Amino acid sequence: MPPTTIEILRMRHLRGPNLWTYRAALEALIDIGPLEDRPSNTLPGLTERLTAWLPGLVEHHCGVGERGGFLQRLREGTWAGHILEHVAIELLNLAGLPTGFGQTRSTDRRGVYKMVIRARQYEVAQAAVLEARDLLCAAIDDRPFDLVAAVKRLKGLVDRWALGPSTAAIVDAATARRIPHIRLIEGGNLVQLGYGAQQQRIWTAETDRTSAIAEGISRDKDLTKRLLAECGVPVPEGRVVESVEDAWEAAQAIGLPVVVKPSDANHARGVSLDVRTREELEAACRLAEREGSEVMVERYIPGTEHRVLVVGGRMVAASRGECAWITGDGQHTVRELIERDINSDPRRGEEEEYPLDTIRLPENRDVMLELQRQGLTPDSVPEAGRRVLVQRTGLLTDDVTDLVHPDIAELTALAARVVGLDIAGIDLVVQDIGRPLAEQGGAIVEVNAGPGLLPHLKPARGTPRPVGEAIVAHLFPPGQTGRIPIVGVTGTRDTAALARLIGWLLQRGGQHTGVACDGRIYLQMQPVDAGAPSPWEAGQRILMNRRVQAAVIESSPRSILDEGLPYDRCLIGVVTDVPPPRGLDDHFITTQEQMRKVLRTQVDVVLPEGCAVLNADCEVCASLAELSDGAVLFYSDQADHPLRAEHVAQGGRFVTVEDGWVTLARAGGARPVLALDHPGVQTLLRRVRPHTLLAAVGAAVALELPLDLVRAGLEVAAVELPDL
Repeated sequence: MPPTTIEILRMRHLRGPNLWTYRAALEALIDIGPLEDRPSNTLPGLTERLTAWLPGLVEHHCGVGERGGFLQRLREGTWAGHILEHVAIELLNLAGLPTGFGQTRSTDRRGVYKMVIRARQYEVAQAAVLEARDLLCAAIDDRPFDLVAAVKRLKGLVDRWALGPSTAAIVDAATARRIPHIRLIEGGNLVQLGYGAQQQRIWTAETDRTSAIAEGISRDKDLTKRLLAECGVPVPEGRVVESVEDAWEAAQAIGLPVVVKPSDANHARGVSLDVRTREELEAACRLAEREGSEVMVERYIPGTEHRVLVVGGRMVAASRGECAWITGDGQHTVRELIERDINSDPRRGEEEEYPLDTIRLPENRDVMLELQRQGLTPDSVPEAGRRVLVQRTGLLTDDVTDLVHPDIAELTALAARVVGLDIAGIDLVVQDIGRPLAEQGGAIVEVNAGPGLLPHLKPARGTPRPVGEAIVAHLFPPGQTGRIPIVGVTGTRDTAALARLIGWLLQRGGQHTGVACDGRIYLQMQPVDAGAPSPWEAGQRILMNRRVQAAVIESSPRSILDEGLPYDRCLIGVVTDVPPPRGLDDHFITTQEQMRKVLRTQVDVVLPEGCAVLNADCEVCASLAELSDGAVLFYSDQADHPLRAEHVAQGGRFVTVEDGWVTLARAGGARPVLALDHPGVQTLLRRVRPHTLLAAVGAAVALELPLDLVRAGLEVAAVELPDL
């Protein structure tokens, strides 16, 4: 019998809110072929093999709504497309990119399904679907499958493409506060929080407010130390040296033991502690020279290394370090003991998600130097009971935030201010973090820009600290959301012209406005060549522009289906119509009800403080009102439209045509806005439909633009806005 196959016909990245979900997702079109006639309950042993490989499937609630729900569906009988969805989700969970959302729906082609899963990172989700297909086919055929290798491959892609843990913590904290974000580098950690003129940028734990001067100072350890000392911050005595001979003279003047380190390195690279002899000092100088441009020698301070995180002028977290040791047994080499006793620690790994690094010999030069000082090599066999120090620095493991003495909290905040950093990792050595610094002879030894957050997010012992939330609060004080007014426009009638009209009115209202419509980008209503390859890209480029104070973005039904909306939420959502679909057969959208589900996306993303602007003359379009989280404004060319009286009575607004005027009806009466017989308006109506004019007025009213400004702007639009 030939092996089972499932064909992946295509995969598509839905990068914003879409037909399925508010979040980015992967949509796959799959053909299960003969498996259409073989639901899971007819495939002997399938459930047992899947749960043996993927025991986490028991946590999938599926449509049943409770733990074990998906396994119940498997036993009762479900189809391969649905199973593939859950296997892909579980592989993503195992790879460290957890997701819980997925859906699978049949199409009008036998055996062909649309499957969607949430995709925090499309490249990883794409690979997970392919691995899931191979695993499922192997389970159906009772063939071997190397799950460990598959998960390892996916973890490699997570490490390559996903946000690093520090950046992800900040982005997750922003998302929790409903602050939007845009990733500015694929596979990198440069992220924009907020839109347009309200944005702030982060690059790991550096921000827009991180001064280049301050960062330069922090890299120069000698300069940092001098500035701190002049401001009364305790620092170890020491200086930059020019040669081994100069280093030895400095060490004797300071008094042995000393520390040797690069003057401009970071993360404890090239640092040698407790250097006591000239031979050790020479080796330490060679190690430091490899990591930086100059070498420093300074007083060795006995105690334990600590890292204090300062954000926005206050201490928010602190971690205590530990040394790495092995104990000889008279049988195994140093290399073998490191592998057995240190690298086996689940906190260690090669990927960024691990708080501690794997120790590799001879690549870890500081470890090699430490072993050399003890008369050992990687192949030495320490006698039984001998404790061997492997690594002194860089192992921040224990959260001690609640133990920090106020004096130390104040001094570390002062150190960050002296250097000029808004976010700083302050390294200090003390015997007891709960006592004042000077009292115990402790000192601040480094001030670091862009500190890693992982020790505070995932301490080996103690309480994880919400450092991502602290950074977001620093960038966006209470009440700030990072949002600008966004008007989303969709439908099939004059939507590009409508977007330009709304943009024109916003601009006249004094806001620097960006418009993306009809494949083009406008800034202050002037076309610009931004090279956007798709409507989604055009919208994103508007939102990345730091001058833009308001945005109008058109999204066609096809662009929603192809890529999703280019923003997470909007203030105003305009839907011009919901017609029967044309030309969307490749998406299996063939009925008006399916078209309604596509266009409802625009209404689904309206903010609670926003408004949906809907065409009351299209019954299906008007029915979208029930989906809006915000207010609803209807427009119609029928003054006596059946929806008008009830909607206005309930506090809604209704734009219509009455006695030759575009009129705004609301509680308290109707107000004329625009005379249709005005020559400028007549010219405008020769270029756009009357409904487009009404929609523009409706959007302007929803934006709370002054009605006099709306009237004046539309009277001259045909002349001053020729590109309609």
